[in-house]
Amino acid sequence: MTMHTTGESPDSYAYPDPPTMALRPIPPQQPEAGHAGAAAQPGVPPQPSVPAQPGAPVHPGVPQQPAQPPQAPATVPSQRQGEAPAAPAPSAGRSGLIMAIGTLSSRALGFVRSAMIVAALGAAGLGDSFNVANSLPNVVYMMLMGGVLASVFVPELVHAAQTHEDGGVAYTDRLLTLCGVILVVLTVGAWILAPTIVDIYSNFDGAQRDLTIAFARYCLPQIFFYGVFTLLGQVLNSRDRFGAMMWTPVLNNVVAIAVFGIYILVGNGAEKAEQMTAGQTMLLGLGSTLGIVVQAVGLLPSLRSSGFRWTPRFDWRGAGLTKPIRAATWALLLVVVTQLSFAVISRLSTGAGVRAEDAGLTMGLGNFAYTNAYQLFVVPQGVITISLVTALLPGMSRAATRGDLTKIGSDLAGMLRSSAAMIVTATVLFIALAPQIAAIAYEHGKVTPASSWVIAQALIAFAIGLPAFCAQYALARGFYAMGDAKTPFWLTVVSTTVNSGLSAVAYWLLDPRWIIIGMALAQSIACLVGVGITGWALSRRLRKPVPQAAAPAAPAGPDATMVLGLRRGKQRSGLDGGSVIALHLAITAACLPGAAAAVWIAGRITDAVGGGLVGNTVGLAAGSLAVLLSLFALARPFGAGAAVAPLARKLRIPYPEPAPATGNGKHRR
Repeated sequence: MTMHTTGESPDSYAYPDPPTMALRPIPPQQPEAGHAGAAAQPGVPPQPSVPAQPGAPVHPGVPQQPAQPPQAPATVPSQRQGEAPAAPAPSAGRSGLIMAIGTLSSRALGFVRSAMIVAALGAAGLGDSFNVANSLPNVVYMMLMGGVLASVFVPELVHAAQTHEDGGVAYTDRLLTLCGVILVVLTVGAWILAPTIVDIYSNFDGAQRDLTIAFARYCLPQIFFYGVFTLLGQVLNSRDRFGAMMWTPVLNNVVAIAVFGIYILVGNGAEKAEQMTAGQTMLLGLGSTLGIVVQAVGLLPSLRSSGFRWTPRFDWRGAGLTKPIRAATWALLLVVVTQLSFAVISRLSTGAGVRAEDAGLTMGLGNFAYTNAYQLFVVPQGVITISLVTALLPGMSRAATRGDLTKIGSDLAGMLRSSAAMIVTATVLFIALAPQIAAIAYEHGKVTPASSWVIAQALIAFAIGLPAFCAQYALARGFYAMGDAKTPFWLTVVSTTVNSGLSAVAYWLLDPRWIIIGMALAQSIACLVGVGITGWALSRRLRKPVPQAAAPAAPAGPDATMVLGLRRGKQRSGLDGGSVIALHLAITAACLPGAAAAVWIAGRITDAVGGGLVGNTVGLAAGSLAVLLSLFALARPFGAGAAVAPLARKLRIPYPEPAPATGNGKHRR
């Protein structure tokens, strides 16, 4: 729950979806000594992989994109010895559609899963204990190994498949064997050290600490299966088979929903940690781990149909595995910084819940409320921003290779403009309709309206920083396009320090009723600080002069709102920050009258119907309609018609097309 400078976008830290680190095969490169391979394509940089943990450099000098769905590869990987010729690579559009549907299906079921967990355990002590324990496998895995897999190991596998004489078969077997051994050692070590890990990430004592440790013992074996899922998924992705890795998380969610449904039916009487029986604890813990096992095993049919066969190999010496291990320094450092910040936030939020209980406040005022509000908050970034930046990154990488740094800035500015209407609208809806959203998502079972209110207020505090969160994520990709992973690391240090520090201030100064809301506001402030320093640093980098030989030709007839020319003899960054900020403010102004109406309409409908799922759903729909009507009616007068038109088309709403650009490069309203 930090302001992730490198753009981490988890579905939830409480109940995280698996780390789906998908990649695209890199174009053919010059063969290494002793290996046969295709000749390098001049002027085309290697395509980036897509890790789940933010900020790690994928390959020396190659940018990366964390936590996002993969794009279809530009090239087909080399055929491996003894296999049938690979089928033609699917089109980017078809692959993207398959992955998008899989991702959306997983997210939808993820919310159902969260609702089931909330209904079964509530939003206070039991929910916090399971939340922390079920988060630990993902945290430990990503902190100690996931970042390395995401940054270096997997791209090396693809590189070997294209350059080694045997199609990378031996190298792949060695790499999978090495990673498998590391995963076993890591899982066993984490299981033994479960009490210490729980103490690091929580502030529990007594029966609640014992219950959290018991949950952790059952959940920590997920580390191994997370790793297996990641490794096997990369083998599939390197063979242009993307669907399985995006769809098998659906199986995980289905298993989890079934497990908690069984718990609700046969053993839902516990209200406090002392009342949880050993059988109930085992059912929830092992059931959650079973979901990860099914998710990993679900990849095997696709692996078999792709012709992959794994043979364990332990002849690691002299096999070229030292290079990727040494190259992971910045990746590990950034992962450590991010997870240390997460540990601080986790301890503070669990401590807030303990303080609230000591003060006699029974609604969920701890880690549960924070993580579930955050889970809602990151949805627009995961669905909108990540997909847009994914499409931009290869082109920005090629621009960096040419020395056309202004192109990087103008591409990012264009992306921020094209996403502004959707991101700002989502922000306004979160702020205006947070009570209805939180009630629909979480007000079930043991979650009372008071607990739902806490989640809603935290969501409002988070949402204040949503545009900055999304913009900062996109801007950080500019550094990765230039092969720079060091600068994002230091930006992460700054933003996570701000978030952790302000969260600690909220913990010590605020009444227990307001701690979680104050911590969510600290995240938003960290977002604003992060986007400010990231934009400033990237602008300076993009303005650095490039060698004359590498300077790109001036584009013909540039749109002045997208690409800036030269001013005072200095190269422009192309970011056009003032114009982008003005556009976001104009869209916000267009939404405000509708937001005020939405608060009134949704509140009246909810009160009239009597709350519940039906009342909140109708209120949310009516309020959303009010915001959209206000946006579409006022966008053109405020000069934001061109930015709003794409959103209208996506919603199948008739909307006048913006006037063409005038001769001076400006758009008519």
